[in-house]
Amino acid sequence: MSEAEGFGWSDRYLLGQAVMDDTHREFVDCVDALLRATDAQVPEALAAFVRHAEAHFKQEDDWLGSPDFPGGGECHIEEHDKVLRAARDVQRLVGEGNVDVARAYGRALAEWFPGHADYMDSALAAWLVKRSHNGRPLVFRRKETG
Repeated sequence: MSEAEGFGWSDRYLLGQAVMDDTHREFVDCVDALLRATDAQVPEALAAFVRHAEAHFKQEDDWLGSPDFPGGGECHIEEHDKVLRAARDVQRLVGEGNVDVARAYGRALAEWFPGHADYMDSALAAWLVKRSHNGRPLVFRRKETG
């Protein structure tokens, strides 16, 4: 598999909220592992992604469910639910022998994540930082090459 087919971390995904940033690095690592998995490794790579996503989304959903979160977080929570439902459908198909669907799912996740982080997660990160430090997130990004 070529490097272009993987999904690598970029500082452009940083949101300035340490817990979210760490969790997002793990998300990227799990998707990358799924994309790079051999056919024999796909079921475990997918299971590892599902375990990660369940914990990741529960953490964010708990924050979004806070009564003082502005505007409610229903749309954000619904996106998480859709991703997990799709993951479970893919697990069923992989169990039936279709490993290619897992790679297609991984590519879809790699396309989905940047926009989700930029628009939905950034608002959550800003609220968390405001709540904990009465300020805005501060992000230092390395200059990307190439």
